[in-house]
Amino acid sequence: MQLNTALLMATPCDDEEDNMATLCFHSEKGHMFVMTRYPDEDRVDITLDDEYAPVENLKVTLSASRLLVEVTPQDADVFGGDDHLEITLTSTGTDLAEVEETLQNILKGTGTYVSEL
Repeated sequence: MQLNTALLMATPCDDEEDNMATLCFHSEKGHMFVMTRYPDEDRVDITLDDEYAPVENLKVTLSASRLLVEVTPQDADVFGGDDHLEITLTSTGTDLAEVEETLQNILKGTGTYVSEL
């Protein structure tokens, strides 16, 4: 699955939400994606539109123009049956340092983070 977005919004540690890390965006066609994790949980929660799944063992790759989220086949329902979601960044407004910190917090101990920055 592939989506385009102008902006990724990231919160590495939300004090008001028990230190939850959150990454989210709205695509150019109206899709909503949210990835969250509380620091004491062993899973990452992913929501894409109306589909929700708690996932483990995911891999996320970040570059200046792309975010690739890969899940195991048993978690592919969250992406409409695809085992990955590729997000193309269509502008330079995203704070990539904050996105990177957020992804590291989300994936620590639960997945793999690959930086192409």
